[in-house]
Amino acid sequence: MKGTDQGRHEVEGRVRITVALFLGITLGALALTVIARQSAPSFWSGWGGRLLGRSTKVDVSQPTVVNKIQQLQRLETVVYTMDKVVSGEKENAILPNFLAGDRLLMVVHGEVVAGVDFGGLKSGDVAVEDRKIVLRLPSAQVFSTRIDNERTKVYSRQTGVLVPVDPNLETQVRQEAERQLQQAALLDGILKTANTNARSTLTSLLQGLGFEQVEFQ
Repeated sequence: MKGTDQGRHEVEGRVRITVALFLGITLGALALTVIARQSAPSFWSGWGGRLLGRSTKVDVSQPTVVNKIQQLQRLETVVYTMDKVVSGEKENAILPNFLAGDRLLMVVHGEVVAGVDFGGLKSGDVAVEDRKIVLRLPSAQVFSTRIDNERTKVYSRQTGVLVPVDPNLETQVRQEAERQLQQAALLDGILKTANTNARSTLTSLLQGLGFEQVEFQ
């Protein structure tokens, strides 16, 4: 019985020693951590920071990117403001203009708006590879051509003495003015400017989503 009691006491003593060592190591590590934070901030910026530091990873899936771009919808990227002199007239095949003609001269002020429509963008138009994205950009288009009625004036109107004023002539001249404004904007490269501005806007948006390299097709 004495031998059994002695063996049990030895086991209990070993367990107490083991527990005491574990608690001592744990408390010592905590104490060193507190001391390191208070007295040596460089510890956390050095190897300790690298050992315990965490990296940030942004997971941007392709459907999310497509949805973000589609939210832009019709992105207006350029507005051309223009002034143009437009004339219109009606003539008689027999009588001279001072008897049966009708001539109108108009100074037109208007604007042409162009941009890119992302409403039809599909998942296949976007390719994502890690931090790189390749986007098939829709073609730029003219969204609207508008005449500013407050700043558009009829400069002169000459109507023959034998005929009444044609109420449709001014409407026809305004329609022709819109067509000429749009044509002038196209010749001046409004679509190229709209495309360039759209790429710049999208690049900023996609870089904000975490992409480092943005390419367009």
